[in-house]
Amino acid sequence: MGELVLRSDEDGIATLTLNRPEALNALSPNLFVELREHVETLGNQTDTVGCVILRGEGRSFSAGNDLKAIQSGETAPSRFYQPETLELIENLPQPVIAAVQGHCYTGSLELAIACDLLIASESAKFADTHGKWGMVPIWGMSQRLPARIGLLKAKEMMFTGRVVTGPEAAQIGLANECVPDDQLQERTMEVARQVVGNSWHTLRSDKMLVNQGLSMGYAEGIVWEREHSPGTDPDMAERIKNF
Repeated sequence: MGELVLRSDEDGIATLTLNRPEALNALSPNLFVELREHVETLGNQTDTVGCVILRGEGRSFSAGNDLKAIQSGETAPSRFYQPETLELIENLPQPVIAAVQGHCYTGSLELAIACDLLIASESAKFADTHGKWGMVPIWGMSQRLPARIGLLKAKEMMFTGRVVTGPEAAQIGLANECVPDDQLQERTMEVARQVVGNSWHTLRSDKMLVNQGLSMGYAEGIVWEREHSPGTDPDMAERIKNF
């Protein structure tokens, strides 16, 4: 069996690729083990990696949880291994961009919205099908989806299981933008380069402050920001000088 998650690096951008195209990149426990290893490594590489891209090989980002693997008895190392892995992605110091084409259903939707940004292609199809299979979310859908698109739209997706297209995803705020399929990789890299062109210190600080503030009330978050800001980048003076 080949690698289930591939990594490539270019100019401070690390790309993680789900590599089960023959199975539409279904999220098996074994795939999650490899994904988590990469994520844990990236968390310790803030000096060399400023942005992370998460994508799927082939015609789909991921069809979701691997039901065949579940039926065959394949299990993760611990009970909450998958949702804890999504939390690691959400809390990576670096910004994470999901590049989504084709299927992005249920577990893979939860994976995609654990990322900071999301760029969809016109073929992208987003859906929460927990109800179709009699499952109940434990990977964060009930919290991250309403935070991303609002309560009414989140409940609509969760209750009906309907498919949201790439263009609609951009309209409702599930995706930052929607591009033609043949431009997805190029556009995602373009955004990633814009990200890493800024201070990596500021990027990490922004992400930390936003994530921490989401668990607080507005006034509390304002105070927490000014009291816990990591301060300016050591190279701020040089950046201003070279402006």
